[in-house]
Amino acid sequence: MRKQKDEAVVLKKGMQFVTLDYAELRRAVLVLRSINHKLRQRIIDLLEDGEKMTVTDIYVRLRLEQSVASQHLAILRRAAVVRTERHGKFIYYSLDKERLAQISRLVEELII
Repeated sequence: MRKQKDEAVVLKKGMQFVTLDYAELRRAVLVLRSINHKLRQRIIDLLEDGEKMTVTDIYVRLRLEQSVASQHLAILRRAAVVRTERHGKFIYYSLDKERLAQISRLVEELII
């Protein structure tokens, strides 16, 4: 049976129960899936220095095909893990550190 968007999910955490909004939980799962990939983790590590980079900078530094780097950046962008900023014909990517902190807090909340 599929859950409806407005339903809640109840998880048992030790001796207590935690109620989570299904839509929020689904979004969290999509984000966690997006960062649970070795190549995307390498991209995140590269962007972690706070430097804005173009897709060209990223694929050259990681020695990837341009299309592969673009596909993985698109996944990270949809998960709101990276931000984009356009300057003329170039798109610069940077990490959304606030979003990563939010993901970290969610994971900690679920495992503690």
